Amino acid sequence: MDVAYVCEWEKRPSSNHCPSIPLVCAWSCRNLIAFTTDLKNEEEEKDLSHMIHIIDSEHPWDVYCINSGHTEVISCLEWDQSGSRLLSADGDGQIKCWGMTEHLVNSWESTLGSAVEGDPIVALTWLHNGVKLALHVEKSGSTNFGEKFSRVKFSPSLTLFGGKPMEGWMAVTVSGLVTVSLLKPNGTLLTASESLCRLRGRVALADIAFTGGGNIVVAATDGSSSAPVQFYKVCVNVVNEKCRIDTELLPSLFMRCTTDPARKDKYPAVTHLKFLTRENSEQVLLCASSQMGSIVECWSLRKEGLPVNNIFQHRSPVVGEKQPMILKWRILSATNDLDRVSAVALPKLPISMSSTDLKVANDTKFCPGLGLALAFHDGSIHILHRMSLQTMGVFYGSSSSSNQRVTDEPAIKRQRAGGPTTHFKALQFSCTSLALVGVDNHGKLHMLRVSPSMGQMLDMNTLLRHLLFLLEYCMVTGFDWWDVLLHVQPGMVHSLVERLHEEYMRQNQALQQVLSTRVVAMKASLCKLSSATAARACDFHAKLLLIAISSTLKSLLRPHLLNTPDKSPGDRLAEICAKNTDIDDLSQIFVCNHSLNGNVTISRSCNVYWIFNIFGGPGPYIDKVMINLKTEEFVLDASTLQSLQQLIQWGSIVRPGFGFLRDGPSLGMLREMMVVIRIWGLLKPGCLPIYTATSDNQDSMSLLFRLLTKLWLCCSLLSFAGRDESHPQEPDEPLIDECCLLPSQLLVPAMDWLPVNDGIICKLQSKHPLRLQFGKPYSLPGLNSGSQVEIFSRSPGSQRMDNLRCLHMGVCPTEDSKACTRCGCVTMLRSPNKTTAVKQWEQRWIKNCLCGGLWRRIPTTLSWL
Repeated sequence: MDVAYVCEWEKRPSSNHCPSIPLVCAWSCRNLIAFTTDLKNEEEEKDLSHMIHIIDSEHPWDVYCINSGHTEVISCLEWDQSGSRLLSADGDGQIKCWGMTEHLVNSWESTLGSAVEGDPIVALTWLHNGVKLALHVEKSGSTNFGEKFSRVKFSPSLTLFGGKPMEGWMAVTVSGLVTVSLLKPNGTLLTASESLCRLRGRVALADIAFTGGGNIVVAATDGSSSAPVQFYKVCVNVVNEKCRIDTELLPSLFMRCTTDPARKDKYPAVTHLKFLTRENSEQVLLCASSQMGSIVECWSLRKEGLPVNNIFQHRSPVVGEKQPMILKWRILSATNDLDRVSAVALPKLPISMSSTDLKVANDTKFCPGLGLALAFHDGSIHILHRMSLQTMGVFYGSSSSSNQRVTDEPAIKRQRAGGPTTHFKALQFSCTSLALVGVDNHGKLHMLRVSPSMGQMLDMNTLLRHLLFLLEYCMVTGFDWWDVLLHVQPGMVHSLVERLHEEYMRQNQALQQVLSTRVVAMKASLCKLSSATAARACDFHAKLLLIAISSTLKSLLRPHLLNTPDKSPGDRLAEICAKNTDIDDLSQIFVCNHSLNGNVTISRSCNVYWIFNIFGGPGPYIDKVMINLKTEEFVLDASTLQSLQQLIQWGSIVRPGFGFLRDGPSLGMLREMMVVIRIWGLLKPGCLPIYTATSDNQDSMSLLFRLLTKLWLCCSLLSFAGRDESHPQEPDEPLIDECCLLPSQLLVPAMDWLPVNDGIICKLQSKHPLRLQFGKPYSLPGLNSGSQVEIFSRSPGSQRMDNLRCLHMGVCPTEDSKACTRCGCVTMLRSPNKTTAVKQWEQRWIKNCLCGGLWRRIPTTLSWL
């Protein structure tokens, strides 16, 4: 465990950010981090603003500060399951729901809210949506994603008509009141409150968990370790448009340290109360503390037989009668005396806890999801096993940030340094538990790597298998994989990309279609980590844009008869252009049944290059393909075609890299697009792409189409020969010669459209932590510290590109723009076009980039020099 980067606030003369008390932090599945501070005005001591700060882990300096409007200190922050909405609650009973403005991570507003006036909130959560996965480490070598990540039967907290989960949140107040707010389909809130029990008492700490049957369990304590920890079952229903809350008392427990004569009065206060996971209400973690130290206990709820006195037992027991069972809390494990605990972080990775999975995890040293983190007042962080509470790893703070110790012994006492000690007041794990974020008592944000093996030595093959397993989990769930990239070294990139492709190709066709863009985006992120694979990252970005443009153009095609049972025009186009399942079909793929020159026949014994020569024979081959299509399905308005000219231009002049030319499906998409563009050019010549041919009588589109067809057939014939497409053979010499002659036949305009990412992940591969400052972009070593990272283009003074609209924005754009947090794609915030076709294209990336990354606003005051 080591520090990746530290981000701190700039010192200001009039106002300063100071840590709030209590300080809270939350980390979403989209790798957005929210934390709180108090903004103090030095001139007016009473002027105190409770702030919420939101950053994405890739650009930690780009912080969005929200003046929350809370009148009291913020006590809770909670992200929803999608990572796009945030709940905040304060000490005055106010709850606010924050959402992105225009889908930008650095622009937020409060849209909804509820309140329990004057009653501080101590626990807060979103209602469960019924989606739960389990990671099976035992099946990590399986070829089926369904076996690795199984869907667990889990009911939503509340459902609408038809079984759709109802959205909303639930909170527990300090007076023992539970309040539920439900978000109705019309956007209004339905709120209700109820006491946890008839005799309401003070609740100092509480936590909320969910059961598989759709119920909610609340754990509560008054803060005294000598008092019982109470548990309640809460059922929420909607009856006659009114929310109804029913509560039921469950078995309680007393901490074992209070029953130990040696520790009875040693730890008087309960400082932390947490369920181990939100979806497991049967395991709870308790921490009792004093000014000198702490102790942690893990409890489990079990069914046990109820002993019955002999006088109540039947003299002749009934056959098949079962012993009465009761629920009872039993202690699983406890720590020895520890230093005083300041913060607790629980794992979020839903790893299966079956005996076989735990055994395989232990044998392969797979630790993500098995450890919980404890921060101490001496500045250290201990990772403990969630079941045994044995120490798995130790981080000793800034004094020795690179040190890590793996031991099964209790915490080692160290001599304290003089002066105030820096310690963490809030901790949060990432969704894969490979990273840990902490905010210390000075308001600094620390990003820590957590090793998949907790520092144990692993061979390269096992480490790659662990990282691949977690990348597959992110690909299936749609979670951001930034925290996994923290552990990828340049030498691992090629192997991970190849293995990821192999695992993806083993899935069924339907799942491949769902994950098609996600796996390409993941490969692009990996390739950026190594200079040896940077060119492949460009190819993957080109493929993402190609897939999106191809889907958009084909979606504009309409069948001649709407009620026809035949295939859609797009499917029929793909079938005509890409049918190559058998060698005999090569003679039929492009044969025109109604060709002006008559039918073309190819014998079975002909070779591949002879087929190529036929394609280059009399008449453009692209026109022969067009004859098989129903041209009435391609008819569009002239204004629509003209508005698509920029996308058409990009699709026709894309400059693919070496790896792209070996990608059969991508070459097939390019060929399909060129056929569509050729037909549209007959309707509106102004929409055709612009080429500069060296010969007046040269058909440029036919020339490009013929070369693409030859390359595509090279890739396709490998599949017929039973060869792996990821390792194709080299094209033959005549084809290479034709490709080399292309620049002398055709001048293609340059479009420097590839995004340039200014993120920090590529700079974190060394073990030296980076020092950052909120509000100031990170500068590369050797550059002026005040200069900002240029993200619009590689060279100053050149045209800036709108990467998704394929438009030039000028040398110094004045339009508001947004950039992707993952790949760095830049596009204008406001659409300059109003046509329906362009709006349909823009709807594909209005919420997220084509790679799945989130958008962040770019200020117009960037330095362009």
